[in-house]
Amino acid sequence: MTAAAQNSSIPAQDALFDVALKAQEFDRQLRDAAPAEVIAAALRELGRDKLAVVSSFGTQSAALLKVMADVDPAIPVVFLDTGWLFEETLAYRDTLVATLGLSDVRSIQPLEETLQHDDPERDLWFANPDACCRIRKVEPLARALAPFSGWINGRKRFQGGLRAAMPVVEADGVRLKFNPFANVSREDIELIYASAKLPPHPLAASGFYSVGCMPCTSRTAPGEDERSGRWRGNAKTECGIHTTNVS
Repeated sequence: MTAAAQNSSIPAQDALFDVALKAQEFDRQLRDAAPAEVIAAALRELGRDKLAVVSSFGTQSAALLKVMADVDPAIPVVFLDTGWLFEETLAYRDTLVATLGLSDVRSIQPLEETLQHDDPERDLWFANPDACCRIRKVEPLARALAPFSGWINGRKRFQGGLRAAMPVVEADGVRLKFNPFANVSREDIELIYASAKLPPHPLAASGFYSVGCMPCTSRTAPGEDERSGRWRGNAKTECGIHTTNVS
């Protein structure tokens, strides 16, 4: 690396370090906070124009969106329309937008030229699911988050796997990443649905307890982990947006 290139990388390194320190401090302050308190703190820190919620509009998504809407229904919501979603999920998105009064939901799709180059036969999900997730979810999310300084998601520790030890606030490259539902229980989720009379995802009653893209989602049998229906028969457990720095 030349001296000029090395010097130009110093501001970027400083920015990453500053975000990491800020994330640690926020996590210390908010590690026991209620979800609404975490979202309100994120909004105060970043402002609505620099904060986004990322939602799959899946089987438990309405709980996070309800809490967010109670704080500010105009916070931008990023929805990754991968081209492989169930029609029921698209319909559920529209239902929740109307029910909760969400005023800025942005449906983001993969680039058509990328699909034509990398997945012309639409079989990449079978041949290389990691690559399929990358072009249909990770790359689109990176584009969608470009204007923002922080983002909120709905992961919970009780979902297990890589999620079991996640903090309430973490650094995602140059962005803050807020996990306001990290501490909630299944019972907490059920209470939010019941008290707000939230509609369930249309597929939940059919045994789909975690819903993603159609080819890689199956029903969950009694006694199985709720995410066991995702990428069944594959060692893969995450799409990639939470295992890489999207920034």
